[in-house]
Amino acid sequence: MSVLVNKDSKIIVQGFTGSEGTFHAGQMIEYGTNVVGGVTPGKGGQTHLDRPVFNTVKDAVDQAGADTTIIFVPPAFAADAIMEAADAGIKVIITITEGIPVADMIKTAAYIKGKDCRLIGPNCPGVITPEEAKVGIMPGFVFKKGTVGIVSKSGTLTYEAADQVVKQGLGITTAIGIGGDPIIGTTTKEAVELLINDPETEAVVMIGEIGGQLEADAAHWYKASGSKKPVVGFIAGETAPAGRTMGHAGAIVGGSDDTAQAKKAIMKECGIHVVNSPAEIGKKVAEVLAQLA
Repeated sequence: MSVLVNKDSKIIVQGFTGSEGTFHAGQMIEYGTNVVGGVTPGKGGQTHLDRPVFNTVKDAVDQAGADTTIIFVPPAFAADAIMEAADAGIKVIITITEGIPVADMIKTAAYIKGKDCRLIGPNCPGVITPEEAKVGIMPGFVFKKGTVGIVSKSGTLTYEAADQVVKQGLGITTAIGIGGDPIIGTTTKEAVELLINDPETEAVVMIGEIGGQLEADAAHWYKASGSKKPVVGFIAGETAPAGRTMGHAGAIVGGSDDTAQAKKAIMKECGIHVVNSPAEIGKKVAEVLAQLA
C-alpha cells in the first residue's frame, strides 16, 4: 500500500524535453520510477531518454496508459498543462512549477474541481514512495521504505524530516510535498487524511509554515477523526515578522491565527506532538512509535 504513487503508476512528464524536465525525468528513471513517456507539443513521435514523446496528454493516456503526470512547464503555460492533464483523464497531477500567477490557479482550481483527479502543488517537490516511485525533484537516496508518512509545505524540510526518520532506523511510506503557494491542489488536511487512512502508515509527520489555516484545519480534522495514529508536527517561520511574505508566496502572516505560535498551540490542543526545531522530528517520531509498541 502507498498513497498517490507506487511502482504500478504510469508516469508521464509534461515539459519532457526541456532542461528541467530532462534532468529530473532522468533522475526519476534512474531511481526506478515507471516513466512511460513525456509530452512536448510538436515533438510527438520522437524519443527522449529512451521514452516516447507525445504531442498531447491525451495521446499519452491513449497510447501509454498514463495515469500520473509531473509538470515542468514554464509558469505562463503551467495552468493550461494542469487543465489539459485533468481533461485527458490523468488521476494524479503533480506540479513542480513555481511562480504560476494566482489568477491562473484560481481558474485552474475551479476547472478541475468536478474532475476525477488530484492535484499536488504547484511549487512543490513532488511525491515519493521510497523504492517504488519518485515523482518529483527530491534526492531519492535520502528516503528508505518504512511506516512513517510525511506531509510538508517545504521541500527542504521534507528531505530533512525523511533523513532524520531514517537515521532513527525507521523509514517512509510516502512523502507528499504539497507546495507553499497561496492556492494549492491538495491541502495539508487532505494529505494527512490520505496517510492516516493508509494501513501501512503508522505515524505521520506534518510540516507547516506561517500563513493561512491549512495546518489548523488538518489538526482539527485529526482530533475529530479520533485516529490513534500519532502525528508529529513542526511549523517553520517562528521568527518571521508579521505581514511580510517569507520564502513561499503563501507564507505571509495575515492575522494572529497565522503565526507559528498560534498554529503550534492549535496543533497541541488537537493531540499532535509538536516539536520546536526540525532537528527534533526524527527523535520524536521514534519516541511516539516506541510508546505504541
